[in-house]
Amino acid sequence: MQSPSCVVIDYGIGNVFSVMQALRQLGTNVELSADRDIILAADRVILPGVGAFGKAVDTLRDMGLDNIVREFIATERPFLGICVGMQVLMERGQEYGTHEGLGFFKGEVTRIDLADETGEKLRVPLIGWNTPVPTTEDRWQGTPFASTPPQTDYYFVHSYSVDASDPADVAATVPVGTGHVTAAIQRDNITGVQFHPERSANGGQAFLAGFLAL
Repeated sequence: MQSPSCVVIDYGIGNVFSVMQALRQLGTNVELSADRDIILAADRVILPGVGAFGKAVDTLRDMGLDNIVREFIATERPFLGICVGMQVLMERGQEYGTHEGLGFFKGEVTRIDLADETGEKLRVPLIGWNTPVPTTEDRWQGTPFASTPPQTDYYFVHSYSVDASDPADVAATVPVGTGHVTAAIQRDNITGVQFHPERSANGGQAFLAGFLAL
């Protein structure tokens, strides 16, 4: 069976080399592109992202990629946003001012403001490995998580997190101090993850393989 084709959107923001290498190791036909026709012809599309929400979403709009993302998602083929690539799927981001996101999910991206068990405010960015927890027992069915081993750790690095208006859009959270933050959102053909699967060793590869298998 031929592996599905996958396009990683090229907008100059994101850990692109690592994402491409991770996908190639899985044997998929992957291409880095900002071309509308190439993106819309793909079986799967990934929007990576590193850095500030405002710069990411402004760059997408300046390049016309926001509309291309909308066109692709309308095809109902699987779409994955990674880190800031997930955050821009929300209505708004509050990093260095208020910025309008792409609005696929209701809610906003806000600075992490949590405390540890002693009541001391946690420093950000949060950097390191953490284990996502499904929001309901069967929430991961039909998502890339379904093919990953239980209690898989993933690599996170972020100062802002998604605050979704509809709890049903949240697929996974991770415990942080005395609270939790959103690790993944998912609805229909759209998945977004705060962690970096391309930097998450075997667990990340299993997650990406699950995405390609959707």
